[in-house]
Amino acid sequence: MREITRRRLLASGAGLALAVKLQPIIAAHAEALELGAPEPFDFQQLKSLARSLAALPHVEPPLTHEGFVSSLDVHRHNRIRFKPEYALWQDSLFPLRLHHRGRWFPYLVKVHVVEGGEARQLLFDPEAFDYSELDLEEGVPADLGFAGFRLMNSPESNADWLSFLGASYFRAAGEEDQYGVSARAVAIDTALPDTPEEFPYFSRFWIERAPQDSRKVIIYALLEGASLTGAFRFDVRHERGVVMEVESELHFRRPVQRLGIAPLVSMYWFGEHDRHRAADWHPRIHDSDGLAIWTGAGERIWRPLNNPGELRTNSFMDNSPRGFGLLQRERDFESYQDDSHFYERRPSLWVEPLGDWGPGAVELVEIPTDHSDMDNIAAFWVPETATEAGTRLPFSYRLHWLSTEPYPAKAVARVVSTRVGPAGVPGNRVENGRKFVVDFEGGPLEELMRSEPVEPVISAPSGTIQGPYAIQVVGTNRWRAVFDLVEVEADVVDLRLYLRLGDTTLSETWLYQYLPNLD
Repeated sequence: MREITRRRLLASGAGLALAVKLQPIIAAHAEALELGAPEPFDFQQLKSLARSLAALPHVEPPLTHEGFVSSLDVHRHNRIRFKPEYALWQDSLFPLRLHHRGRWFPYLVKVHVVEGGEARQLLFDPEAFDYSELDLEEGVPADLGFAGFRLMNSPESNADWLSFLGASYFRAAGEEDQYGVSARAVAIDTALPDTPEEFPYFSRFWIERAPQDSRKVIIYALLEGASLTGAFRFDVRHERGVVMEVESELHFRRPVQRLGIAPLVSMYWFGEHDRHRAADWHPRIHDSDGLAIWTGAGERIWRPLNNPGELRTNSFMDNSPRGFGLLQRERDFESYQDDSHFYERRPSLWVEPLGDWGPGAVELVEIPTDHSDMDNIAAFWVPETATEAGTRLPFSYRLHWLSTEPYPAKAVARVVSTRVGPAGVPGNRVENGRKFVVDFEGGPLEELMRSEPVEPVISAPSGTIQGPYAIQVVGTNRWRAVFDLVEVEADVVDLRLYLRLGDTTLSETWLYQYLPNLD
């Protein structure tokens, strides 16, 4: 996994419990991880634990066996394999395997299994991992511990569909069984000019199989950090893509300047509208190509992502949003030409608030990058509510890891393409200007004739709009809006566009942040 600051990843851990063998939780097989003594557990207890810890000073987790762990760089770490015969729940659809600690995942994380209201900690055993591809002269510490866990596609598969690894990061595969965009528990002080970002971490997990649903797993997690603690419950179902119902309760040790709820993290290097700035041969490279917002007032917004020349943050004010997400709308292999990374299969990730989130803003953070190995995009909800020491904030939401948004608009068309080029026409170019071409598809556009007087409604705070028009693309039901923006004097221009027929809005709203200096 990657992260916005190149993942100085956190986890946590303390001592290990007394070992006992408890075979009912583990499918019958010769090898099995030992488990600690049983303790009562439920979500209410976890909430109480988070609340009580928030009243105490934060203590950084000890970095045990630092020399051994730091020797496992990304290449060596990737050569360590968890042995399938040690997986839990081999009699289920989704066996559970454990992640090994390494340089990028240095801290010990406690992982428990829950059955019948009792929790037992999984105890580390070097025999559960295959180190045959490494030269380990001093051996593996017997109490090394785990870094996280993952759920496999099937008992026979070596591919996983869900992974919790590093700080509070987690990710799930979408409908096309491909990883891409990630999520995390919270974002704290992301992209503030004079304040370093804080990365709270999941220090303990409790994992339970849903008794009546073989495709559902329930995950509980304790979040710890310098500014807050939190109790999380993830009800995860894997069928068509992955859907998670998240219930969280945050307790603050101190004020937080910028609190991000339901943060999403992705990668955007270049795409259709800024291909001319890319040094790579691929037509486009990105895990997500746009931010979609469904506002509390019902407006649908599409904001193509940028790879800016400097860090940029944009806020989209709202009240009780219906949803937002980082989407991968382009699904054609021809648009990427990458048969190893398969960007066209990357999931979209949609946040559906449950309950009234009140006033706040969807925050979009874009960080410059010149390669695809950096997660340089973040989006999250920033509540208007102030946080002070002792503040309790509950938030519930649903995460949809799908190919597109789970509730696509039917009353309006959506943006399917954004292209940018020189202003004017061949033979008569316009200096100090750019041409914008935006295609829309679906909704009411499916029924329109080419002769309909569809018009683009465009606004720009700087520059002059010239020659705007809308036309049906020949041989399709798509409609295309075209305009030139000239005489721009600002460094940043936030463009706004939608299609209209008479008094009827035909499309979602296209928002585009034009950065003239990059062109």
